[in-house]
Amino acid sequence: MSQHAEFNRPSAPQAPQPSPARGPARHAQQAQPSPSDVKRWRQYLADERAEAAVYRDLAQNRQGEERDILLALAEAEGRHEAHWLGLLGDRAGKPRRASLRSRMLGFLARHFGSVFVLALAQRAEGRSPYAKDPNATDAMAADEQIHEEVVRGLATRGRNRLAGTFRAAVFGANDGLVSNLSLVMGMAASGVASSVVLLSGIAGLLAGAMSMGAGEFISVRSQRELLAATRPTQVTLVAAPKLDLEHNELLLVYLARGMTQEAAEHRVAERMGLLPCDCDPSLSLQPELPDVEDQHEAVGTAWGAALSSFCFFASGAIVPILPFLFGLTGIAALVAAGILVGLALLVTGATVGLLSGTSPLTRGLRQLAIGLGAAAVTYLLGLAFGTVVA
Repeated sequence: MSQHAEFNRPSAPQAPQPSPARGPARHAQQAQPSPSDVKRWRQYLADERAEAAVYRDLAQNRQGEERDILLALAEAEGRHEAHWLGLLGDRAGKPRRASLRSRMLGFLARHFGSVFVLALAQRAEGRSPYAKDPNATDAMAADEQIHEEVVRGLATRGRNRLAGTFRAAVFGANDGLVSNLSLVMGMAASGVASSVVLLSGIAGLLAGAMSMGAGEFISVRSQRELLAATRPTQVTLVAAPKLDLEHNELLLVYLARGMTQEAAEHRVAERMGLLPCDCDPSLSLQPELPDVEDQHEAVGTAWGAALSSFCFFASGAIVPILPFLFGLTGIAALVAAGILVGLALLVTGATVGLLSGTSPLTRGLRQLAIGLGAAAVTYLLGLAFGTVVA
């Protein structure tokens, strides 16, 4: 990572000084480094201290393997810190203050430890300047590349835990924002009274939320049923002892499941009792056992997805009608609705960008363009419809 930051927490225990990063710098150092070199090294030093602090803070909210991984990352950042301390010597000076973004990242890490922090850390690790800095070692540049993949793996675990319900929530909120804004814009453009626009918006909210909830329930339930239908059963354990030794189709079962001819014949011999044990475990998938349900399955639960879709569609759909609820009418109400929905679209787009490890600004602007574009088209259609009716 290369966020320009450092966290000053005097009460925190001091970690032991790590050994410097392995490998020589790419170019021999001058006897007296330039002021720009010292400034850059001090910034790197502050960055490494800040990054190590973030990983330690994240580790406090984790257990087991994830905690160990995060602490190991913090120790690795300490090696880089020692490298810059060695170059700076007595020029290290007073620790630099963290940037606003880094302080916010540290606050989130200390108090929440969410997947958003890991996603931000992943992006930061990917922007490390060490690959092009002549004073960093090749090992340090390689470390940063590996750190990005480690953080990506940890962030992926968090994304998988959020995937099913979060997908329904994001899609529900965006659907509510865009569809109800479009409905309100279209109705207002047709020339009807503001009270009719408000009633139309409320009707769109209720109808859309019910439709989204029911649709998500059916979608996820159907997907789970399809997955269940493709999972192999244990019928071979019961039927195999009763099969004719010479005339049976047990071999076809394993071939259909994707096993090679050799492995399938080996499994048939096991099931028919011709082999007393797994004589060649490399050819065996082991006895069929019920699959342990993945508690973090990306599909999510049907009820969870339905409830998320209902609530988030409603929370998004209410935004365009808020100005009408508070008494605004005409163009003022439409402008206020557009601004509110635009801000909400920026937030949802940025959230998706953070979780996906991409630019929050790019994703937010994309959501904004799509949402307001759809509303603008509907407004033009409403104008045309109102003219025809009139």
